[in-house]
Amino acid sequence: MTDLTGKTALITGSVQGIGLAIAEALAGAGARIAVHGIAGDVQIHEVCERLRGLGAPQAEFFHGDLRNPDQIVALMQAVKAWGGADILVNNAGVQHTAPLAEMAREKWEAILAINLSAAFYTMQAAMPDMAARGYGRVINIASVHGVVASKDKAPYVAAKFGLVGLSRVAALEYASAGNRLSGGVTVNCICPGWTETAIIAPQIAARAAAHGGDRDAGIAELLAEKQPSLRTSDPAEIGALALWLCAPIAHNVTGTSIPVDGGWTAQ
Repeated sequence: MTDLTGKTALITGSVQGIGLAIAEALAGAGARIAVHGIAGDVQIHEVCERLRGLGAPQAEFFHGDLRNPDQIVALMQAVKAWGGADILVNNAGVQHTAPLAEMAREKWEAILAINLSAAFYTMQAAMPDMAARGYGRVINIASVHGVVASKDKAPYVAAKFGLVGLSRVAALEYASAGNRLSGGVTVNCICPGWTETAIIAPQIAARAAAHGGDRDAGIAELLAEKQPSLRTSDPAEIGALALWLCAPIAHNVTGTSIPVDGGWTAQ
């Protein structure tokens, strides 16, 4: 079991889905959790209470609109004042599908800002302190679309390919920080395929509607096009991988993009 006692983790977009699952996994290992996302007071309270119940000595919510670089700077300063991020998980993301010729400018700008530029600003703020401590983990939640493309997803694919590239540069720049004993500083991407989260709900609903409302049939049709396992991933599976990457034993795993995609990118 990975012991994260004394470590602080900031996970963007951690009020639901993959981000929450990662927060739960790290909380179970004893990390303090800086929660972030878009949610009302009741949901924020429930998430923080849940994380404390799972083992986090502290779990607090931090505000910050990831479309706004100044708010990201303020977010990172607030987390630094709270103790600083030993672990940074850039999970927050948005998606919109449309043909290239029809993609609205505001969708392009928002998707690039939240899915890519925000990770640059959080990493820029957090990684020098990680290097000084000799331990740090940056886990960027990319996508299979950081490795392969699909139609009608130009900004999302562009952002995720960019996130993979950004992660590789940061991994190289910080590869020599720390040592085996301290755990070093690593930067990796996790690249999920079809995972049961809210971001794919509209696509599932559209396919289910074509099958008379049969959700299972809709999912099966969706997966058959891309994911050879014909199984979706559960967010907790992504959380378990993120937890392993945080362990000192993973000190030499850096600059990677790890697919969790049922064989999608092996084709």
